Parts: sequence; structure tokens; C-alpha cells
Amino acid sequence: MTMPVTLRAVAVAAAALALTGCASFTPDGGFDAVSQATQTKAGAPTKLLRSDDDRRALDAQLRAMLAQPLSADDAVRIALLNNRGLQATYWDLGIAEADLVQAGRLQNPAFGYKHTRGGGDTAIERTLTFNLVGLITAPLATRIQGRMFEQTKLRVTAEALKVAADTRRAYYAAVAGTQAVEYAKQVSAAADASAELAERLRKAGNWSQYDQAREQAFYAEAMAGVARASQAANAARERLTRLLGLWGDGTQFRLPDRLPELPAQPRDLPDVERTALAERLDVQAATRETEHTASTLGLTRATRFINVLELGAVRESGGGEPKERGYELTLEIPLFDWGSARTVRAEAVYMQSVNRLADTAAHARSEAREAYVAYRTAYDLARHYRDVVIPLRKQISDETLLRYNGMLLSTFELLADAREQTTAVAAAIDALKEYWMADADLEAATGGRAPAANDEHAGHEHGAHQ
Repeated sequence: MTMPVTLRAVAVAAAALALTGCASFTPDGGFDAVSQATQTKAGAPTKLLRSDDDRRALDAQLRAMLAQPLSADDAVRIALLNNRGLQATYWDLGIAEADLVQAGRLQNPAFGYKHTRGGGDTAIERTLTFNLVGLITAPLATRIQGRMFEQTKLRVTAEALKVAADTRRAYYAAVAGTQAVEYAKQVSAAADASAELAERLRKAGNWSQYDQAREQAFYAEAMAGVARASQAANAARERLTRLLGLWGDGTQFRLPDRLPELPAQPRDLPDVERTALAERLDVQAATRETEHTASTLGLTRATRFINVLELGAVRESGGGEPKERGYELTLEIPLFDWGSARTVRAEAVYMQSVNRLADTAAHARSEAREAYVAYRTAYDLARHYRDVVIPLRKQISDETLLRYNGMLLSTFELLADAREQTTAVAAAIDALKEYWMADADLEAATGGRAPAANDEHAGHEHGAHQ
């Protein structure tokens, strides 16, 4: 007994489903991998805000965190959750997973119905067509989209880590700006007192107009220094605010009065290149891209001779004639285009991807070396100011004051020493800021949080407020 055409079509569809499997969406949409990576590499988890309830819960969390002065880790945690540009990037995962699920599903069959009448006869033709090429290549297409989904996870994670690194840099710049403003105000107040003293000495005839003008000029420059420091601090704070995604009352967040102390020991990374190649997500993404391109090349070769292949079930009746059943097969004949151009193009794209991978790896090695040298230099410089320059300046100031009290030095010499100490302390604050920013750069260049040195948070007073 011959199987009806409709049943045979259903059998074909069932066989296709068995070949391709049943694609479905994952509960987390691939986001768990991103959150785990940010926890490991940035020190804070993240979350995709899917609803108004998620946003309200985050707002409550932000209010609790903003009630206290922010630490660097707090700032990173807020940015990973609240940065709206980053939240937009997170939704790339949903797009990539939808493409993956779509690739694993069969193309809908096409049903055709034809009704003609002429010469007193009526003809009716019905067709049901399946795309066999889509059926045959569906498993490979699913694997390719699966690699694209994994690559999207890496790219989204890399963007999250970039925001985390930018936030750390902006945080240290903002704290340093606040510290610099406070010190500039102290210098300005001292300069004001010096200028007033100089004026009184000049009126008493104990100081020349030249010396008094010098103190007035120093006070004027100190006032300008406060303005410049305030503007720089405001710009640094606004950059941090943008990265945190805060607005309204949230912009009134508080920062510490000064930078963290220098660690007792620097990080030791004897094989920084290997660490970068193993941990950096841009290298991993370039590797996945090359693998994806290779798979695409395989697909091109598999279909180079078959561009259109469709199988259709046909049922035709009309004009009182017996009903006719059968099938229709359409195959494109490779008479003019044998697919060689597409294969050559795919091979060129693959070799392009291979060279980009090598270039990415070379850049990663170089950037890691450069960041580590900059980090060690910044550490040594900050330690030099803390352990050598500032103690020497304090010793000189103490001796100068002692000699002034003993009437061995003039007021002018005392004030000149104060100006020199001001320059040294400002440089020490800047050196400490450069160290913490170099620390953030090193983490970014090595693909995540670099191993911390022993007693990472132990440090010595560098005397910046003395």
C-alpha cells in the first residue's frame, strides 16, 4: 500500500528533526558565564536587568552602597550593574542565543496551491516543499552559531572587564583629585598667611617691597592652583559618575579623603606574557573567531556544488481525470558557477583570521610587558617619594624652623623652604596616584586581577599631610 503524500511529508519532517535535534533557550541566556568571569577577573559579579523589579532591587542596593564612602571595589561593583551602556551590551547575548536557536530549527515547509480553469476543465495542483539543503546543513550551522554564541560571551565579558578597569582608573583619579584640592587649599591658606606677614614686615620697614611682592605672587599662584585642582577634580569625578551610571541624588556619592597607602611589596609577575595569553579575553575571542572561520570554510566546501536543492510532494487533480500523486525534485546544475570563487574567498578570510589572531597575541604580549614595567616603575617612584623625598623634606623643614627660631635664618628663607616642601608633597600625591592607575592598567593588560603581593594592603605613611 502506497503511503499518502501528506504522511510521507510528515515522515520527512520527523527525520529532519531527528537529525538536527531540538534547539531551546537556556535559563540564564549565557549570562552566568559572564557574571562568573567578572567575579573572577574584576572582583565583582554582574547581573542583567530584565525587569522593573530588577531595577528597583538595584536601586535599593545602590542606596545602601552610596550611604558610605566608596571604595574602589564598590565603584567597580556599581559600574558592572548600573552602567547602562554595559547593560545594552549584555543584551547581545540574547541576540546571539536567538540566532543559535534559530539555526537549530527547521525551515518551515512551503505549501503551494494552484487552481486553473479552461475549456470547461478545472485543474487543481497542491505541492508541499522542504528545503533539503537547510536540512542537511542544519547540524553544521548549529555548531557554527554555537561558536558565535561562545564568542559573544567572550566579547561581552571583555567589555564588562574594560568598564571595570576604566572605573578603577577613574576612581583613583577622582580620589587623587579630591586629595590634591585639599592640599592646594592648605597651600593657599599658608600662602595667604605668608603674604599678610610680608605686608606687615614691609610696613614695619623690615622687608623690601621686592620680597613682599614675591610673597604676593606666590599667594596669587596658590589661588590659581586651587582653581586648577578643583577643575581637574570635578572632571575626574564626572568621568567616574558616568561610568557608575549615576544621576540625580546619586551623584552626591562620597569618596575617601586620600588615596590608599602604597603596598609593602609590589606584585611579582615573572611570566607576565604567559599570563596575558592565557587570561586575556581578546586573545580567546580571536581564537574562537579563527575556529569559526574554519568551520565556515568547511560549510562552503560542502555546498559548493549544491546551491538549490528542494524536495516537494505533489498532488494534482482536475478535469475529471484520476488524481495524480508524486514528488518534485529541483536541483541547480553547476554549469556556469562551480563554486570555486566562494571557496577561494573563504580560504582568504580564514588566512586573514589566522594573521589577526597572531597580531592580537603579539599585541597582548607587548602590552603586558609594557604595563608591568610601568607598574614597577610607578611603584618604585611612589616608594622613593614616600621613603626618601618626603622624609628629607620634613627633616629640612624641621631644621629650617629650628634655625629660624634661633634667628639664624630669615623669614624669607623659612617661606622659601615651605614652597619647596609644597612642590615635593604635590609630586608625592601624584606619584601615588600614578601607581594605583598603573596597577589598574596591569590588571587590564593581563586579562584580570593580577596576583597580589604579600601584605598587599600594608603600607607606610608617606607624610603627604605633614
